[in-house]
Amino acid sequence: MNTESSYTCPMHPEVIQNKPGSCPKCGMALEFMISKTEEVVEKNYELDYMSRRFWISLFFSFPVFIVAMLNDLTPEYIPSGLSTLQIQWFLFLFSSPVVLWGGWPFFVRGYESVKTWNLNMFTLIAIGVGSAYIYSLVALFFPEFFPPLMQSEDGYVHVYFEAAAVITTLVLLGQVLELRARSKTNTAIKILLNLAPKKAHRVKDGVEEEVDIKHIKVGDILSIKPGEKIPVDGVVSDGESNVDESMITGEPIVIPKLKGDTLIGATINKNGTLKMRAEKIGSDTMLAQIVHMVSQAQLSRAPIQNLADKVSSYFVPAVVISAVLSFIVWYIFGPQPRLAYAIVSAVAVLIIACPCALGLATPISIMVATGRAALSGILIKDAKNIEIMEKVNVLVVDKTGTLTEGRPRVTSFFTEEGFDKTEVLKYAASLELSSEHPLSEAVVSYAKEQDLNMLDVKNFRAVTGEGIVGEIEAKKISIGSENFLQSLGISTVSVIEKADEVRKRGGGVVYIAIDSKLSGIMGLEDPIKETTKQALKDLKTNGIKVVMLSGDNETTANAVADKLGIDEVYADVMPDAKAEVITKLQKSGDVVAMAGDGINDAPSLAQADVGIAMGTGTDVAIESAGITLVKGDLLGIVKVLKLSRATMKNIRQNLFFAFVYNSAGVPIAAGVLYPFFGILLSPVIAATAMSFSSVSVIVNALRLKNIKT
Repeated sequence: MNTESSYTCPMHPEVIQNKPGSCPKCGMALEFMISKTEEVVEKNYELDYMSRRFWISLFFSFPVFIVAMLNDLTPEYIPSGLSTLQIQWFLFLFSSPVVLWGGWPFFVRGYESVKTWNLNMFTLIAIGVGSAYIYSLVALFFPEFFPPLMQSEDGYVHVYFEAAAVITTLVLLGQVLELRARSKTNTAIKILLNLAPKKAHRVKDGVEEEVDIKHIKVGDILSIKPGEKIPVDGVVSDGESNVDESMITGEPIVIPKLKGDTLIGATINKNGTLKMRAEKIGSDTMLAQIVHMVSQAQLSRAPIQNLADKVSSYFVPAVVISAVLSFIVWYIFGPQPRLAYAIVSAVAVLIIACPCALGLATPISIMVATGRAALSGILIKDAKNIEIMEKVNVLVVDKTGTLTEGRPRVTSFFTEEGFDKTEVLKYAASLELSSEHPLSEAVVSYAKEQDLNMLDVKNFRAVTGEGIVGEIEAKKISIGSENFLQSLGISTVSVIEKADEVRKRGGGVVYIAIDSKLSGIMGLEDPIKETTKQALKDLKTNGIKVVMLSGDNETTANAVADKLGIDEVYADVMPDAKAEVITKLQKSGDVVAMAGDGINDAPSLAQADVGIAMGTGTDVAIESAGITLVKGDLLGIVKVLKLSRATMKNIRQNLFFAFVYNSAGVPIAAGVLYPFFGILLSPVIAATAMSFSSVSVIVNALRLKNIKT
């Protein structure tokens, strides 16, 4: 076993230790924490441990149950010659291994819970089973201690060895079923882990060799043949192919890859041979980051969990008090044999009221939901985002890269009279080649499409948010916004009409000047994503108001908003002002989600009640957000909304069931029905109900795996 492994409790994620065991607060088995793709999913030691104890306990408790039932209900079927004492000794001998060995973990956890005063379900189980077993021991060895009314004609007292044994076996069965069901909540992580290839083909000095993926280094050239998985994250250095990225995006669409395009580890190369340069390896790959984020999210706590915790903290002491009161009432007012009735009712109360289902109600649903989201290309950083997302009624969206593709293209190019169009474009592209602005790439790409060669640039200077200047072939070139050229004393009046036409289509305008004379303008448009219109329609159907924020001028921003049917638009908004708009909406009582993809969106993503980052955006934006959409389109937000609402509904169902079950179970176990119907709940029936209540909560949570988003 990996000595650096960590284990934690689903109900108390703050509890972490480096070996398997039980939680000191609730007694539940700790779960293996998966944080890296290199880690192997460890064997479930707790499941093996409990399974072994269950099967051996079942072997011993089954004959105990049969003999006890025959003796109590149909004594005529008991072989003649067997005395009551012999039957009781048989029950004692066969029950003792079950209680003392099979149930030993419950007694240890019960003792620890009392010692640390973290009373939990194992406190009740230990007291209940221990009481029934000790009572039976005293009744077997010292029957004379009991009043004559409790003794049979031959002087023996009724024993409950079968109750102690069967309850222990049923609780073990419940633990086994629960551990198996809980292991299914990690299905998403296990699927993700299995996606990573183990080997890769490295090309060194023209020779191809197969190496273990852990030996790959940044900068290595790797060869990927058709049908193989991409080993790590990197870029295409040679070749063309289509790549299936559905494991990342959740969408079964192949993406064409050319030289310079990015590749994501564990995605599948479909039809061509590619060579790639490794850029991110090990825990830095996107797959590793997804696994880590999902693992952390599954262990995070939703605010609604605090309600269950608060109830549980009072519930166990209340149950112990109820069991004591039940014992006292039956011992004073019950029919003969009063002591036996008192013990049976007290044990039944202790067993049926175990609050395990209550504690599992929230974390199990969160674990399933975050795993389901990951398989759909949605990464949820913290469980609280699931709960808050259900209440969101306003979605604020950035325009560029969120509503649009974020890859502007030159759609129009005009030059002033007296300037050569090819020369102006060559100067503009050469200067833009030195810039890191997103629009620069569009200008350079447009020039390359015209097969133009770039020229050397001297004295390059960028004015942030305004424009760039430089010298080419002894000429001063200036490129930027209308305000930027005007600040340089360059008139733009002659192209006002052409610029307005571009803006009315939702495009942006770049002005070009040579030697302080306006030489031309370029119209650039950022295409709206194919999925944006449908996503906005679905969001409105779900009662979400959409507000658009943009740094573009009002004409351009309104043109895009009109195309998409967005009613509320804030244009010419600087990064700090975006956060102010969100604050204003929040003060008016709205619960706001913000979707963005750029560095300038980071403050507003952090300010929003829920920040949603496009996975195609910057690392800063993704880090600032609570939810990341790997594919980077708004349909992911529709999926998040549906998943959030389904998860919170599921949690409320679980909590309701747990509350109702425990509220109804305690009085029935205490004997409230006995005066009216003569019904007193057997501890064995109580143990069965308790075990399957936890399993039913888990099964209900697992339904989230099949939700359609």
